[in-house]
This record gives sequence, C-alpha cells and structure tokens, in this order.
Amino acid sequence: MEFDNIIFQVDSGIATIIFNRPKALNALTTDSVREFSRALDEILENEEIRVLILTGAGEQAFVAGADIVEISRYNASQAKEFSKRAQNVLNKLQDMPIPVIAAVNGFALGGGSEFAAASDFIYASEDASFGLPEIKLGLIPGFGGTQRLPRVVGMNVAKEMIFTGNMISADEAKAIGLVNRVCPKETLMDEVIKTAKIIASRGKFSLRAAKQVVNNGMNVDLATGCKIEQDVFALCFTNEDFKEGVAAFLEKRKANFKGSLNL
Repeated sequence: MEFDNIIFQVDSGIATIIFNRPKALNALTTDSVREFSRALDEILENEEIRVLILTGAGEQAFVAGADIVEISRYNASQAKEFSKRAQNVLNKLQDMPIPVIAAVNGFALGGGSEFAAASDFIYASEDASFGLPEIKLGLIPGFGGTQRLPRVVGMNVAKEMIFTGNMISADEAKAIGLVNRVCPKETLMDEVIKTAKIIASRGKFSLRAAKQVVNNGMNVDLATGCKIEQDVFALCFTNEDFKEGVAAFLEKRKANFKGSLNL
C-alpha cells in the first residue's frame, strides 16, 4: 500500500512507521492520521511482524504536533471529529498485540508526545524535546495527552507540563519516567533495533499476554490485576511456545518460538 505522509517498512519481523513530512517537522494532518491507522491495520493482518518502531523523517523532529495551518480552519465540530479520530488511532496503537517502541529523534510536541506516550516505551536522542504546548494556543491536548501522560509520569508532573506548555529535554524526560533510554542521535536507531531484535526473538503469545496484562492491570486495583495475571499466566501453559521454551532451556539451546498470537 502506498502512503504520502508516512513511510512503512518491514524487515525480519520488525515494522517501522516513519512520519514523513520533514519540511513541516512531521506535523500531523488528517491524512497523516488516516495513513497511520491504515498502516496499523496492515500490521495487524501480518502475523510475522513481532515489533513496531515509530520514528520521524529528517534531523529535527519525531512529530512536532498537529499541523497548525490545518487545524486553524476547524470549527468546534470539526475539531471534535479530529480529536476523536486521533484518539481512536492512539487507542489502536496502545492496544496493538505487539510491542511498540518510539524512537524519538527530535521534537516530540503535542501530538508527537501523545503518540510517543501511547507506545510501550521510548528511546530518545540526546537532542530530543518533549512537551504539550497546546495551552500556548488557547487549547488543551486533544489526542489523549491529558489522560495518558498522568498515567505515565504522575498527575502533578503532567499538570505542570500541560499548564505551562514548556518543553523538557530528553534527560528530563528520562528523569520523570517518560523515556527509558537516551542515546546519541547517530546511534539511536541502532539501539532501538537492537532492543527490537531481542523482543522479536521472544514468543509472540507471551509478549501479547504480558502487554495485555500490564495494560489491563493499570486500570484496576492490585488484587484484580493479580487475578488477571493468574488467568493469563495459566493460559500461557496451553500455548506451544511454553513447550518450546522449556525444551530449549532443558536442551541448552536457543528457543525457536512459533506459537500462535491468539490468546
């Protein structure tokens, strides 16, 4: 499938979606969001894909927010529809059955921070910046930022970022728990791919199970979350990946996981 605003690649079970409007700092338009959703659908149909990486084209930005020229023409009804569409796509991203890594290689502002926060974890280049500057336009985040960011970094830190609209550095983002690892810009993708390959070597079934249990458990109390874990832990014993993992351990060899993705 051809895309105009993103680049979609698959190599050795690792998919990469590159936001590809570098002259506009990869700012998000309605078409960008639609294309991103179509790419996710393609990934969902391909059981060979085990990991997804998100990054931005060019040297300056991951995604520098929504396209201001486009949204400046919206009325309230159009703005709500744009927000709804983007939130649906980010819900789809967060619910992907495979791990998603954001490789933030520059500005991740507004929607860029929201896309990154909807990923499973973030690696950032040393010159990356994060922020939700919508307040400076008389707006609030509209892609789920007011809801996801507090769940990642805590309510007080998220409120400060949202109320001020100020940017924070990659090191500051790591200090508050938004970013997992900060890398030199020239080695960022190498580090991300290295981690993606490790993840891709694990069993699809147990990866999906782990992601589902963590995500679902965040929305319930501890006791309920542990009950969810019990049920899915037991379910893992029904999958051939468990048998292969145990056999590989006992035979002192590398496991070759081929089990079904379905829980």
